[in-house]
Amino acid sequence: MSSQDWITTPITASLVRGAAELEQTTNGVLPHRLPAWARKQCSDPQLAMVEAQPSGVRIVFRTRATVIEIDTLRTRTTYAGIPPRPDGVVDLVIDGHVVAHSATSGGTTRTIDMSTGGVDQEVGTACTTQFADLSDAMKTVEIWLPHNEITEIVELRTNASVELASASGLPIWLHHGSSISHGSNAAHPSATWPAVAARLGGTELVNLGLGGSCLLDPFIARTIRDSAADVISLKIGINLVNADLMRLRAFGSAVHGYLDTIRDGHPNIPLLIVSPIYCGIHEETPGPGAFDFDALAEGVLRFRATGDPAERAAGKLSLTVIREELDRIVRERQTTDPNLFYLDGRNLYDENDAITRPLPDALHPDAATHQLMGERFARLAFAEDGPLALPAG
Repeated sequence: MSSQDWITTPITASLVRGAAELEQTTNGVLPHRLPAWARKQCSDPQLAMVEAQPSGVRIVFRTRATVIEIDTLRTRTTYAGIPPRPDGVVDLVIDGHVVAHSATSGGTTRTIDMSTGGVDQEVGTACTTQFADLSDAMKTVEIWLPHNEITEIVELRTNASVELASASGLPIWLHHGSSISHGSNAAHPSATWPAVAARLGGTELVNLGLGGSCLLDPFIARTIRDSAADVISLKIGINLVNADLMRLRAFGSAVHGYLDTIRDGHPNIPLLIVSPIYCGIHEETPGPGAFDFDALAEGVLRFRATGDPAERAAGKLSLTVIREELDRIVRERQTTDPNLFYLDGRNLYDENDAITRPLPDALHPDAATHQLMGERFARLAFAEDGPLALPAG
């Protein structure tokens, strides 16, 4: 196709869903899932990395184009001595149906040596993703960006004009959680468990799953408070344990304060608290979590718990402790907040699942389990009598 046949469409906020804002860069635009004011309140490089990984972020428009191209520039992180994770994936969704996937390439790769802390960086070129042989009928196109790679959008090209898609009219579901909600080990961006649940539940997803960063940070609560949402869910627990961030005394009041802040902006909408899924290494054993260096020596990424179960008596958190405390807090608050609900995360993945579909790295579910968890969440939360069900009409 000759260059004169292409129509280039500038990437603006009106085309992008699932992002808090777009940052103009020298290459194009970088979607952020947290607003700039929130990012300034935390210097953690882990948070800076994961909030710029566009889990749930998609470009949405209407077109008759039969060929669509998008240039992206990725930044990915790998670890020395460990096989790199698969390349990120761009998904094409047409009229609500996932129809194609395309792997990314090039970009910047940061390789971290866990034994020395050193970082090597290799800089590459942008990736051109093409979806061709599409119907020339007018259609709603969603381009889902890789959930696990920082992604700058360089250029969007089509062989027919693009127009804004009207709002879906679906209820907005804002979900916050850890790397499991972010989509770690999911095969592609529209297959993370929240994306699966949103599609089955008929909702418009805003995914604030932030790998390693679901830590009851006040600026996250204020971000949720100030965001548009019809229903909200918070999947709390695993990062607090594997970061060994706080003790039981601080945890309870932090949860209350978190919920108070969110309710300042969303006083009456359904709000679901989800406790951790089953994770054998941390069920009774507190953190901190760590890489299993014996496994690393064999080129395998696996996590382990380094705490002592006896430390729970001094207030250290395990997953069992967190589930009990979240259940207690929700039951207490329900006397004045009837739209607050609790879901035990083991309803999404339990000890029996751990036998038949074990967590590959002892922490994160595999791709097939993301699908299963999404299906279970949709059935439990979005059903007609579920906690996140909205009145018809």
